[in-house]
Amino acid sequence: MSHRFDPTSLREYDVRGIVGKSLGPADAHAIGRGFATHVRRAGGTRVAVGYDGRVSSPVLEAALIEGLTRSGVDVVRIGLGPTPMLYHAEATLEVDGGIQITGSHNPAEYNGFKMVLQHRPFFGADIQSLARMAEEGDWEDGEGAVSSAEVIDLYVDRLMQGYAGGAFRIGWDAGNGAAGEVIEKLVKLLPGEHHTLYTEIDGTFPNHHPDPTEERNLADLKRLVVEKGLDFGLAFDGDGDRLGAVDGQGRVVWGDQLLAILAEPVLRAEPGATIIADVKASQALFDRIAELGGTPLMWKTGHSLIKTKMKETNAPLAGEMSGHIFFAHDYYGFDDAQYAAVRLIRAVRVLGGSLTALKDAMPAMVNTPELRFQSSEDRKFAVVDEVLARLEADGTEVNRTDGARVTTPDGWWLLRASNTQDVLVARAEAKDQAGLDRLMAAINDQLALSGVAPVLAAGH
Repeated sequence: MSHRFDPTSLREYDVRGIVGKSLGPADAHAIGRGFATHVRRAGGTRVAVGYDGRVSSPVLEAALIEGLTRSGVDVVRIGLGPTPMLYHAEATLEVDGGIQITGSHNPAEYNGFKMVLQHRPFFGADIQSLARMAEEGDWEDGEGAVSSAEVIDLYVDRLMQGYAGGAFRIGWDAGNGAAGEVIEKLVKLLPGEHHTLYTEIDGTFPNHHPDPTEERNLADLKRLVVEKGLDFGLAFDGDGDRLGAVDGQGRVVWGDQLLAILAEPVLRAEPGATIIADVKASQALFDRIAELGGTPLMWKTGHSLIKTKMKETNAPLAGEMSGHIFFAHDYYGFDDAQYAAVRLIRAVRVLGGSLTALKDAMPAMVNTPELRFQSSEDRKFAVVDEVLARLEADGTEVNRTDGARVTTPDGWWLLRASNTQDVLVARAEAKDQAGLDRLMAAINDQLALSGVAPVLAAGH
């Protein structure tokens, strides 16, 4: 009995594809067999399984569970909810691993699997091993049992644990994603006045795409905040592991800006601690962490990579530009947008009570959003290597943590290969538009030398 995956579905941090094209129940079954085999060979016996609100999730859940049990692992079904609810179950129940069926913030026709084995992310070579095991039929056999656990209220109670935040007037946009029910339960427990949007879980995403890092998806939340004169607004991606926010004037508070706010109370509790952010984050964030007495650490983009680095450095907090925020301070170290939202409310209270004032106090920077341009799987890494070689030949100082990040008197620019798509990603940030134009010209020069069409300058 062997199985072949569509190679495009086996990604760096998860398995993801278009259901019916590159992903289906047979793949879910093979993932169950392979993952269960890993669990058993590591001495484990039980796995928690959760799923998001996509139309295809229940079918994939059934096939996944059949695969897990046929390889002799017991399954605890936690049902429909955000990915961090599965991570929380994996951290607190008597289980040896967990799988969330989720398409994250991809369009409705996608779905996939995020996996955790013995409290560590299952990624990279682990995911590739599932393909080898499937091709060879290298699977353990057995008969596992299936049970269910009601975890949503335990999870929401944990989000509220130690809450001493203020009573604010807040807008919440769940984007019809998997966090909707959790958010409805959470706002009943939080003091203050809460207005929720799109908390009905609907895998067709009828109102807007559930990705809070794209500013256009925040239009309804901005309108709600401004019309009702709320203090701020919070938005969640399709599976609840990425947070977006807008202040009382409807201005976006970006992922690195959220981290700058969240870091302050953490560094009061743990002076000198390491705070990690990815290579796409603003220099203003790294400067702010240092100013607060912390140790800033720039690391590679990707939630599995950041979690692994946090464990290595004992960092209490980490974040990515994309809105993944990881708390190990008083929490488990995984990316949880619902928990980050509660910690943000607490931080705003401690830091003076106004997210708008905190946004105002941040240094004014002109920057681009993530600029993406099409490449190919083999060419994208080659282009970055060519750029690095040229820059070093010119004597330019380059940070090679993840691609090329170059600091100049104007600011900085970044060029890296995406781990999840056949694209190159660029970003630049300067103190003024003229500086940004010079940085963009430098990126475009490098791209031209490697035969890649230029991107247009942009500011936000």
